[in-house]
Amino acid sequence: MRVTSTHQPLPAAQAAPSRVDEAADLLVTLARMPQGHPDRAAVRDRAIEQLLPLAQHLARRFRDRGEPFDDLVQTATLGLIKAVDRFDPDRGTDFAGFAIPTIIGEIKRHFRDRTWAVRVPRRLQELRLMINEANSALTQDLGRSPTVAQVAAHLGISEEEVLEGMEGARAYNATSLSTPVSGDVGGGTALGDLLGDIDPGFDTVEARATLAKALRTLPERERRIVLMRFCGNLTQQQIADQVGISQMHVSRLLARTLARLRDELADLRR
Repeated sequence: MRVTSTHQPLPAAQAAPSRVDEAADLLVTLARMPQGHPDRAAVRDRAIEQLLPLAQHLARRFRDRGEPFDDLVQTATLGLIKAVDRFDPDRGTDFAGFAIPTIIGEIKRHFRDRTWAVRVPRRLQELRLMINEANSALTQDLGRSPTVAQVAAHLGISEEEVLEGMEGARAYNATSLSTPVSGDVGGGTALGDLLGDIDPGFDTVEARATLAKALRTLPERERRIVLMRFCGNLTQQQIADQVGISQMHVSRLLARTLARLRDELADLRR
């Protein structure tokens, strides 16, 4: 999405010169009024009302770019109000020539500040616009997409800055996690299905490391019995058959060994 515009003749203003002329006269009157004049607010409001078609026309240039038209009209109206309050007829500039850049600038700021899916520094937002404009100009001149080096040379910046601006531009639009994965034959895989999750085993890494250290303090037979019981999931009778002792002896050894392990773990955690 590119927010660009040029100052062209305003059809709306040309179609209703009486409203523009009336607004221009009102602005001259407004400039001549002292700040405390009782009619100043009414004259200002009347001038803004006469010039609202100008704001609506400029907002219409930016419609269908992802923002609600009502929001664009509101933003353009804010720019119009700023232009009315800042306009000085003594500078010799007609109001339309002063107001159009002010209103368009306000709309561009709206796109820059409000429409990014992820907030990035203003420097990167402005760099993105510069890169887009350079890409358009160079593509027209070269007949193909320009390289990073050509964009950098055109803008007078480094290639690293161009790459940074291109990377930052990815934050303008967000992709839904429900988006189907391209190339998925079955069509049942969404982007969110490919995202990693926290491995529940991470929570037990420290405990496992501590337990392994405590196990190394056990005699060979007791360590073997514990591993067969809790890692091999063997019953006490199966362990007894493999070790060559009674099931009751295995039970006593397990109870004694587990008590020792608890003491070892407590010491290691201190």
